[in-house]
Amino acid sequence: MHSSAEERKERVNAEVPPNEVGYRNRNGDASIGGNDETLEVSQPLFQEVIPMNRKAYRATGVNDVNWEQLAHGKEGLGVTLGVDVGKFDVLVVCRWADGHFERPWRVKNPREIPTLVALAKRVQAERKLAVAMESSGTYGDVLRQALADNGIETKRVGGKAAHDYAEVFDGVPSQHDGKDAAVVAELAALGKGKAWPYEAADSWEEELIYCVEEMVTQRQIVTLWQGRLEGLVARHWPEALQVLKLSSGTLLRILKRYGSPQALALDAGAPKQLARWGGGLLSPKKINELLAGARSSVGVRVGPWQQRRIQEYAERALAARQQSNRAQRRLRQLAVGHPVLQAQGKVVGVPTACVFWVCTGDPRKFDSAVAYRKAMGLNLVERSSGTYKGQLRISKRGSARTRQWLYLAALRLVQKCGVRPWYEAKKARDTGDAPRVLVAVMRKLALALYHVGVRNEEFRPRRLFGRIRNRRGRPAPRVKVGMEQSKSEGQHSPNLE
Repeated sequence: MHSSAEERKERVNAEVPPNEVGYRNRNGDASIGGNDETLEVSQPLFQEVIPMNRKAYRATGVNDVNWEQLAHGKEGLGVTLGVDVGKFDVLVVCRWADGHFERPWRVKNPREIPTLVALAKRVQAERKLAVAMESSGTYGDVLRQALADNGIETKRVGGKAAHDYAEVFDGVPSQHDGKDAAVVAELAALGKGKAWPYEAADSWEEELIYCVEEMVTQRQIVTLWQGRLEGLVARHWPEALQVLKLSSGTLLRILKRYGSPQALALDAGAPKQLARWGGGLLSPKKINELLAGARSSVGVRVGPWQQRRIQEYAERALAARQQSNRAQRRLRQLAVGHPVLQAQGKVVGVPTACVFWVCTGDPRKFDSAVAYRKAMGLNLVERSSGTYKGQLRISKRGSARTRQWLYLAALRLVQKCGVRPWYEAKKARDTGDAPRVLVAVMRKLALALYHVGVRNEEFRPRRLFGRIRNRRGRPAPRVKVGMEQSKSEGQHSPNLE
């Protein structure tokens, strides 16, 4: 006699351990199968997801943790605490050295941080302890500082590693706070964590960070107000944009004072005022063109409220521009006597070198130039499978701000440092791929910055941009990169590649 469906289900469930989570093979497909009183239909093999045991990740309040009960019978066994930090709650999972886990502990952030630290000190007093965290924002800095103050070792586990290991951990591609904490503890116990002690910045570095943030923020504000001014000036005074760029401080002062071409045309003292604002950078010819365009402007007539908008937008853009310039001057003062910032500043400018220091870190702490470039997110990655061959692209894993400023530095390098012939030759070889050629300049420049800043080597573009290989791998003729580079051709120069 054939067994019923209920009996078969009970038999299959009995074969699976109650706490197991993952996939299992099972015969049957509800879409095509079935059975009747005399015949059981043969069905193909398929995978069934074993339901996850939710109780395994049910959290206990840290105040309710009974450590004596948990540690009973585990004398001398090491512990790794995996931490998942949230804005309001911190989930902590205890992993024993034999691979067993306890249920998560829920810690209110930051109110119960002292309770967690006191428990960790108690654990450390009787056994080896390590606390592992992900590098996720600033919410965990309070806990890191408290742990460091009490001499408790902290390790950092990469967020990407924890994400990729989630399904390997329990066979289920799900992620939540309790599981993430367990995954972090597991990876740290397997040696995938790095020492991450909390180190407070000194006064010099704090001011450097402040000035970099001020400079970057004010530049963003300038861009915002200039974007709003662009449309208004193009509508009411299009002739002005034919003479000066909107990024010009002189044009911003004109817009702040007058707000319309008609007001400028009516001011008899305008020529002297424009010459005073522009200085030697504003020629008499441009002054005459501005005044002539104001007198005969074909732009839409400006009303009183439109004029006020233009004046206020220009005033705010000019104020943000001045604050950004003050921050840049202070950064140059802070960099005086600093070997790395001075060396890199000769290549990309001191403010840009300060941005790299703040966003990527001290290059002297990296093992190699390739590691420094990888931290910027400029290492190449590929996705290929079978006959599909994906294109190489940069990983973009590092600071986006670093890549933005390095991009601007690469643009300046192409225009000013004799790299233009190499850039044009590579664009001619890789037709229609100018952005990728500029990324190639960024990647080379990142390597050069490491050698210049760490090894104190002289920056010579010829070593970076002297030769291009054709598609068949044969080296093309060396590109001349400027008269000043040709003179030093016979001198020894470091290989920055």
